[in-house]
This record gives sequence, C-alpha cells and structure tokens, in this order.
Amino acid sequence: MAGLESLQARLGYQFSNTSLLEQALTHRSHSTRHNERLEFLGDSVVNFVVASMLFQRFTTIDEGDLSRLRASLVKQSTLADLATALGLPDYLRLGEGELKSGGFRRPSILADTLEAIFGAVFLDAGFDAAQKVIQSRYQHLIEHIDPRTLGKDAKTLLQEVLQGRKIDLPVYTVVATHGAAHNQLFEVTCSVNALGICVQAAGQSRRAAEQEAARLALQAIDALGPLKGNKKHPRKSIKSTSHSAHVQENT
Repeated sequence: MAGLESLQARLGYQFSNTSLLEQALTHRSHSTRHNERLEFLGDSVVNFVVASMLFQRFTTIDEGDLSRLRASLVKQSTLADLATALGLPDYLRLGEGELKSGGFRRPSILADTLEAIFGAVFLDAGFDAAQKVIQSRYQHLIEHIDPRTLGKDAKTLLQEVLQGRKIDLPVYTVVATHGAAHNQLFEVTCSVNALGICVQAAGQSRRAAEQEAARLALQAIDALGPLKGNKKHPRKSIKSTSHSAHVQENT
C-alpha cells in the first residue's frame, strides 16, 4: 500500500488521527477493523454536502430535478470514478482473495472506500473539514453538469439521441490497454457507422473510457448539424487529447 502522506496531499487534508484514514482504506476482507461503519457515516455526509452544492448552484430547478441530479452524483459509479481519479486503488487494504480477484478495481469497493474517507474526515475534524474535502472532489462536476440532462450520463444521452433519429446504437471497442494491472489505462473507440463517426478516448477503467468516447461522439453529432433521415456522412474521427475520462459524465 502506498504511503498515506501522498494520499493526504491529494485529498488536501492532513489527518490528526491517521488510524481513521487507515480504517477507511481497509476492506472487510483484510481485517475486522474495516471501513463499513465509516462508509455508512460518509454516505450521509456526502449526500448532504452534494445536496447543498446543487441547491446553491441551481436556484430555479425544482425538488424532483435536484434529487435526480444528486442521485447521479452520489451513485456508485460516480464515486468510483472519483476514487480512481484520487488514486485510491494504490492505497486500498484488501485481503488476499480480493487482491487476486482485482478488488482494487471493483467499483463497489472504490465507492465505499471514498465514502469511508469522507466519514473519517468528519470524525477527525468535524463537518466543515469534511465539507471542504467533498467540495474539492465535486466542484468541477457540479460546475459542468447540465441540469437539462437531469444527470444522465454520456452513454445514455448518446443512445437516446440515436434512438430518437432511428439510428443503430453505437459500438464500443477496446483497442488498447496500458500499464500495470492496478493502474491500467484503457483506450476505447465509439463508432456510429450510420453517421460515419468514430471517436477514441482513454480512461482508467473501461467504463470511464466509454463514457468519454460517448461524450466525444455527442460532440461530433452536434458538429454535423441537423440530420435528415439516415443519410450517411463522410467518416469523422476524433481522438481525445486527454488520458483520463471526464468523470462528471459517468454511469
């Protein structure tokens, strides 16, 4: 497991009681002093902080839409992507079985660990400190989320756009993987053959790469302008210049 100092630097928070951070990183497969109670606490804190951020950011949308936006931001996949961006796979304390089965990549483990860290910060220094840490993770997402999509991820939006125009669904293909098993980078293409679109993106998980590719495909469709029927367009290829997917568009 990597040193806790580097993780605290990434978090922007220094623990007074580092044993709380150690516990937050500990899966039940590792020892009896695991992170499940901290995860329970962190879940409540992150829900409140994200709700508050949305309430202040979007002053004209109603309760139902706010709830859907919050749900999209605190769901397992979003938390897992935030955890991956933070580098949590390098810090997890897992039992031998989970290590062998790739538990450091499992979204449920990553999401629960991040919530446990939020809970640990809350216990270590109180709500204000936890709020600051959570806000630092979520600020970019909330600044760029589009309330018109009600938190729908890029893959869902792309599917709806294509279905609405009676176009076949996109095809996602992993074209390359790089790096060690615990820190892989996936390169994925997204092809919409009827529109001659093929885009490529990368992410630290296959799902994250697919989400980024879907986002690029949506941009390519927008660039085509109004479509008439299923007429094919000249093939358009886009490759993401980033080596990590934009986590605000996750499923």
